[in-house]
Amino acid sequence: MNSKPVLALDDVKRIAAAAEAEALKNQWAVSIAIVDDGGHLLWLQRLDGAAPVSAHIAPGKARTSALGRRESRVYEEMINQGRTSFLSAPGLEALLEGGVPILVDGHCVGAVGVSGVKSSEDAQIAKAGIAALG
Repeated sequence: MNSKPVLALDDVKRIAAAAEAEALKNQWAVSIAIVDDGGHLLWLQRLDGAAPVSAHIAPGKARTSALGRRESRVYEEMINQGRTSFLSAPGLEALLEGGVPILVDGHCVGAVGVSGVKSSEDAQIAKAGIAALG
């Protein structure tokens, strides 16, 4: 039997707090979602002023990143380069930059998805949250 690390609630809270701090520091109104390795929602918060649709997009970005074990940006780039068949990939949604996997000891334990500002800024917030794990 193999074993691997998993996200604990304290980890999720630490990631969320650091992501929120990054967003607030830059005055970015976003939604932040954190999922486990199966794409199941563990955390969702919509900061004041964030568009309602961002609360739907952020979990989608996180789920896509967790299930694909890569940044959601990779799918957006493939589609933009003409590989539009990825638009029909089952289980993947929000194929936009802003979903970042959480990797621990070579294992994907989940992902953070952010929506509300430029996609590169969404990814910046997600990465700041993940960096809080050390």
